[in-house]
Amino acid sequence: MIERYVPSNSSYSGDIDQLFLLITAIVGFWFICTMAMFLWLVWRFRAQPGVPALYITGKEPELKRWITIPHALIILVDVVLIVGAIRVWYNVKQFMPETEETIGIVAQQWAWTFVHAGPDGELDTADDIAMIDEMHVQVGRTYRFRLESKDVLHSFSVPVWRIKQDTIPGRVIMGWFKPTVEGEFDIQCTEMCGIGHGIMGARVFVESEAQHQAWLGQASDSSVAAR
Repeated sequence: MIERYVPSNSSYSGDIDQLFLLITAIVGFWFICTMAMFLWLVWRFRAQPGVPALYITGKEPELKRWITIPHALIILVDVVLIVGAIRVWYNVKQFMPETEETIGIVAQQWAWTFVHAGPDGELDTADDIAMIDEMHVQVGRTYRFRLESKDVLHSFSVPVWRIKQDTIPGRVIMGWFKPTVEGEFDIQCTEMCGIGHGIMGARVFVESEAQHQAWLGQASDSSVAAR
C-alpha cells in the first residue's frame, strides 16, 4: 500500500513498510472498537424521562471485565508489535552485513558531499571521487556509509530506501543500504538545520553495472584533471 505513494527500492524497505502497515491495522482496529463502544455507551445511558441515574463505583466485577480483558489483549498485541519492531530495527540499525564498498557522506549547511571510492575500490585514497549533492551507486550492491556533519545536526534521508539517519557534529555514524531498483531518486535532510534547510536536497543515481563503471571512469578522469 505504501509503495503506491513512495516506491520501495531497497533490501529492507519492504520490512519497514510491513511494520508500518501492521501498526496501522492494529491501532486502527482498536480505535474503531473504542469509538463504537463509546458511541454505544452514550446512546445506551442517555438521559430518559423517569429513569434515575445509575451510580457506579467501578469495582463491580461484571463491569471491571470490560476494562481488564481489553487491557490484557492490548498488552498482548503490544508485545507482538515490540518483537516486530526490534527485528526490523536490528536488521536496519544494528546488523552490518558484508559490504562491497564504503561511501563517505558529509553534511554541512546546506549541501551534501558524497565521497566515492575510485577505481581501486578503497575509500580515503588518492583516487577518491567527491561529488556535491550527487551520489552514484550500483544496483544490487551492498554499501556501507560513513556519515559525518561539519557543523550542526542534519539527517540523511532517502525515502525510497526507507533510510533516515541523524548525523551529529563530532561523531561518525555507520550504516548500510542495498539498492534494488535502478533510477534517480531524492535525498533529503530531515532535520531542521538553519535557514537553508528546505533547499538541502540531493540526488542518488542507482545504475546498472555497465552504467556505474562508465560513470566511474568518467568521474575518475575529471577528478584527475581537476588536481
